[in-house]
Amino acid sequence: MRRMLGWWMTFLLGAAPIAAMAQADAPVPVDGDGDVVDMAPVLVAGVQPGPGLWRVSKDDHVLYILGTQSPLPRDIDWDAREVREVLDEAGAVLGSPGLSVDADVGFFRGLTLVPSAMKAMRNPGGATLAEVLPPELYARWSPLKQQYMGRDRGVEKKRPLIAVYELYKAALDHSRLRQGGVVGPVLAKELKARGLESTSTVLKLKIEDPRQALADFRGEALKPQDLECFVATLDVIEQDLPRIAARANAWAVGDVAAMRSMPRNRRQLADCMDAWVQTEAARKRGFTDIEARIRDRWVAAVEKALAAHSVSFATMSIDTLLYDREGYLAALSAKGYRIQAPDELEEADEELPAEDAPDAAATG
Repeated sequence: MRRMLGWWMTFLLGAAPIAAMAQADAPVPVDGDGDVVDMAPVLVAGVQPGPGLWRVSKDDHVLYILGTQSPLPRDIDWDAREVREVLDEAGAVLGSPGLSVDADVGFFRGLTLVPSAMKAMRNPGGATLAEVLPPELYARWSPLKQQYMGRDRGVEKKRPLIAVYELYKAALDHSRLRQGGVVGPVLAKELKARGLESTSTVLKLKIEDPRQALADFRGEALKPQDLECFVATLDVIEQDLPRIAARANAWAVGDVAAMRSMPRNRRQLADCMDAWVQTEAARKRGFTDIEARIRDRWVAAVEKALAAHSVSFATMSIDTLLYDREGYLAALSAKGYRIQAPDELEEADEELPAEDAPDAAATG
């Protein structure tokens, strides 16, 4: 129950929708009449290698990082051969950076708070989306909801941020894309087989007054940031599912160069981040400078692992590894660590004289 309520708090006060929608790409143009072009993506299936590993090194200590992607094609199985080889030597395994909210309550008290959490997901006063959204925005929402969610009437009473997140998930499922279930189970199996445990790098915030936090959130009115996130996410659903599928395919087949060339939809991510963390309920409880605090915690965990072990392994969003706008890799580089992307490592191996290639393969 404590974990369940903590998930509700994280969702309502700032993390779940951001993480899930953060990796969508920039919208593609519509046709000349302004109608959305419905291009059914062709997704890869079967066993796929995924991308190579990033390499962070100093002296003779190395951290290998797997860049994770969401969503991914629903019908792929990830071939973790390269990761298995690293785990055979790894002394430490680090989980992905992120945010979790801990509501420190017992089982029975948690049961009493679940109704409050459910109410906090709904619009104040029982209003519907038709009543809280501008007419032109609801006119965009309605056909998309019908297409991807059918006659689900309950979503019409939910806050715009939560409703559009549920629509986004439904659109992914309709497109044969899925969030989770590809990399995580494979990693868990490999760690268990080796007796390894993943060390959390997540920033944990504790809510001392979960009932009041839910009440505060429930009482907050619709903000401009809510509408900006709603609009940006509708843009992605209407226009960008083919490109999201292309990105998912690129991860599956390990085409890092293709992923790097695809634009990232920073507007949607920024709009939704602002909407979630700028609530008064979040600010009052220390949800400030979240990105910097998450980054600092991760960098500290990486330095500790690299100092203690010759080989370590970690996971993090491939967007962060490709673009590093949050400064994770820059922070390590400033401390003297060498950062190499998988395609850079491949180019370096190709440039080595033939007699040096086996040694390079053994160490990289």
